[in-house]
Amino acid sequence: MDKVVHFEIPADNVPRAKKFYSSAFGWNVSDVSGMKYTMVSTVETDERHIPKSPGAINGGMLQRQGPITSPVITIQVADVDAALKKLEKAGGKVIRGKLAVGDMGFAAYFKDTEGNVLGLWQPR
Repeated sequence: MDKVVHFEIPADNVPRAKKFYSSAFGWNVSDVSGMKYTMVSTVETDERHIPKSPGAINGGMLQRQGPITSPVITIQVADVDAALKKLEKAGGKVIRGKLAVGDMGFAAYFKDTEGNVLGLWQPR
């Protein structure tokens, strides 16, 4: 069974959103060097950036842009290419195919049968 491992929050004004989530919930936000992306930590992580609290997830924040126009949950899979084929067969639609995320892994985005945008993640 594949599990939810990440979330993304799009923002029209990223600095304002960073301040809001940090102030409202005490989340740690930090920009990723060389990327227009902010990591959002809702719980403590270990040295591999894995949440220490069982069942907890951390996420990210980015400038609102298609296809990321509303919050996205991300599901970890063993193989993004195979997962994209499987979800298309089930009635979903690929909206951004597999892309490398630095040396961390691969991401993709899809729409489910209800029009919701979700993400896929394959760690390296």
